[in-house]
Amino acid sequence: MSAQTTSSQTTSPFAVNSTASGMCGVTLMNNQIGAVVAEVMGTQKNVKVTPLPSMIRLDATTRMDFDFDEISEALGEEPGYFDAAEFENNMSTHYGKMVHEDDRTIMFASPEDAAAHMGWDLPIAR
Repeated sequence: MSAQTTSSQTTSPFAVNSTASGMCGVTLMNNQIGAVVAEVMGTQKNVKVTPLPSMIRLDATTRMDFDFDEISEALGEEPGYFDAAEFENNMSTHYGKMVHEDDRTIMFASPEDAAAHMGWDLPIAR
């Protein structure tokens, strides 16, 4: 039997790609609250929900808004029940730029979009 070499080039799933993806997202605990948050967020046309055994991935193009009153209502609770603290208790990780407001948390894919939303003058790096 002779040794055979192949010249097929495969890309490692662990390869580094530093180009901007235009995506943002969070990983939620797969519990009662996380499941309801994912259900609410899944109604946004740009949000992809991926349930996994112990977590739920939410990935979005450009921007994703977590409206606290909408989520509180879906949980069967009074407005204000679900807030930034409850959001962070159920989130294990995120990517993108996170902006907390009184009534919502917004995830931005672009730091420039997040800065513009907050009224910051962010110079573009060249």
